[in-house]
Amino acid sequence: MDGCRTLFVCMCFLISQGRIAETAQELLSWMQNMEQAKGRKLTSPARQVEGLEQRLLNASFYGDKLTLETRTIQSLIFKLGCDFAGLALSSHTLEQVPQVRACVGPPQARVPHAMQFPAELTREACAARPRELRLICVYFFTTYFFQDESNSSLLNNYVLGAQLDRSHVDNLTEPVNISFWHNQSLEGYTLTCVFWKRGASKHRWGAWSPEGCRTEQPSASQVLCHCNHLTYFAVLMQLSPAPLPEELQAPLEYLSLVGCSISVVASLLTIALHLYARKLSDAVTHIHMNLHGSVLLLNVAFLLSATAAVAPVPGPACSALAATLHFALLSCQTWMAIEGFNLYLLLGRVYNVYIRRYALKLGALGWGVPALLVLLLLAVESSVYGPRVIPISRSLENGTIIGNTSMCWLCSPVVHQVLVMGYSGVTSLFNLAVLAWALWALRRLWAQNRTLSGRACRDAVTVLGLTVLLGTTWSLAFFSFGLFLLPQLFLFTIVNSLYGFFLFLWLFFQRCHSEAEAKAEMEAFSSSQMTQ
Repeated sequence: MDGCRTLFVCMCFLISQGRIAETAQELLSWMQNMEQAKGRKLTSPARQVEGLEQRLLNASFYGDKLTLETRTIQSLIFKLGCDFAGLALSSHTLEQVPQVRACVGPPQARVPHAMQFPAELTREACAARPRELRLICVYFFTTYFFQDESNSSLLNNYVLGAQLDRSHVDNLTEPVNISFWHNQSLEGYTLTCVFWKRGASKHRWGAWSPEGCRTEQPSASQVLCHCNHLTYFAVLMQLSPAPLPEELQAPLEYLSLVGCSISVVASLLTIALHLYARKLSDAVTHIHMNLHGSVLLLNVAFLLSATAAVAPVPGPACSALAATLHFALLSCQTWMAIEGFNLYLLLGRVYNVYIRRYALKLGALGWGVPALLVLLLLAVESSVYGPRVIPISRSLENGTIIGNTSMCWLCSPVVHQVLVMGYSGVTSLFNLAVLAWALWALRRLWAQNRTLSGRACRDAVTVLGLTVLLGTTWSLAFFSFGLFLLPQLFLFTIVNSLYGFFLFLWLFFQRCHSEAEAKAEMEAFSSSQMTQ
C-alpha cells in the first residue's frame, strides 16, 4: 500500500514537471513567433504584446522566479508576497539567474540596463486583498512593437516594461527607477524618459509620453528614469543644442515672468483706453489694436504653459494650451508682417491708399491663417502639442547631471523648425526689408527738401521704432549658438518679454505727438484768423 502511494506521488510529480516544461515551452514558442511575425505583420503588435502578458501572468512554475529569453525578447516572472521589501534587477545579475532559453543561439550583445522596484509596489493590492502577487518584466531589444507615428528614436532600441498582476499601478510616492547605459557618450542629445501610453494615437496602438517620469543623466553615458507607475519605458533621443545651465534657469524664468506680466498689463491698458475713447478707428489703429490683442494672448498663454506642464498629469489641457500658445505666436508674427505691409502702403503711396474692406481682410489674414495652420496640425496629428522637455545641466565635482524641465509646446522638432523658426524668419526678413526701404525713402525725401528735415527725422524715428520693436527683435532667436548663446538668451528674453510694454510706450508717444501737432495746427489757424 505504501509502495502504491509512493508511486502515485512520483507520477503526479513527473506529470506536474512535464506540465511546467510544457508551459515554459509554450511561452518560448509565443516569443519566437512574435519575432518571426515582425516581417509578415500577420498579427498587430498590440495583440502580440498583450498575448504575451496574459501568458506570463497565467504561467505555472516552481520557485519564486522564471526567466525566458530569445534573441530580442526577455521575460521574467516573479512571485511576490505582501512582505515584499523591494526588488532590484540588472542585466548583470540576470545573466546568473537560471533561465529557460530558446534554442535559437546566443542572445545579441546588449548594453547594460536595470530596474528597481520600491516596497510600496504591493501595498495597495495587499490592502485590498492579501494574496500572492505576480510581477512580470518584459524587455524588448527592438522597437518594432512600440513604433509611434513619428518613428521616434529610442536609446539602444530598448523598451523595458513591468506589470503587477492585472492591476494598474500608478501615483507611487517612491518611484520605479530604470537605468539605461550606452557604450558611447550621449552629449548632443536631448534624452527624455517616456512610457508607452496605450490608446494615445489614432493610427497606432499607443504613443510615447513623458507624463509621470523624471529624467536624470548621472554621467555622459547613463540615463536614469524615475517613474511613478508601471508600464513600458524607454528613453527618447533627439538631437539638440547644449542644455541650459541650471544656474541660469531661475534668472531667465524671473525675467520672463516679470517682463510678460508687465506686457500683459500694458496691453490690457492700451485696449481698455482705446475702448474707453470710443473713437472710430482707422486702418492703422485697427492694426495696432489687433497686434496688442495677439501680444496679450501670447503672454498669457506663455505664463500658463510652464504651470500646466509641471502638473502631475498635464493631459489634454496641456495640449490645448500648447496649441493656443502656438496660435498666439503665429498671430503675433502675422500682425507684425501686416504692420510692415501697411507701413509700405503709407509711405509708398504717399498716405493716399484705399482698399475695399481693408480692415476686414487684414483681420481674416492676421487671425485666420494662424488658426488654419494650427487646426490643420491638430487634424493631422493631435499629439504634436503637449509637454516639451527642456534639458537642464547641473555641474558637479565629479561630472554633469542632465535634468529636465518642461512647458506646454510643440513636441515635433520638424514642425518647430517649419512653423516657428521658418515662419518667424520670413516675417523678420520682410520687416527688415521694409525698414531698409522706408529709411531709404525718407532719406531721399529729406535730401530733396531740406525744409522738411525735422519731419523726416521724426518719420525715421517712427519707422525705426515700429519695425525694430515689432519685428526685428525676434531675429535674435537665430543667434542661439556658440558664443552668442548666453547673451542671446538674456537679450531675447528681456526685449521680447517686454515687447507689449515697448509697443504701449510707442503708441502712447505717437498719440501724444499727434495731439501736439493737432494743437499746434489749431493754434496756428487761430492766430491767422486773428491777424486777418
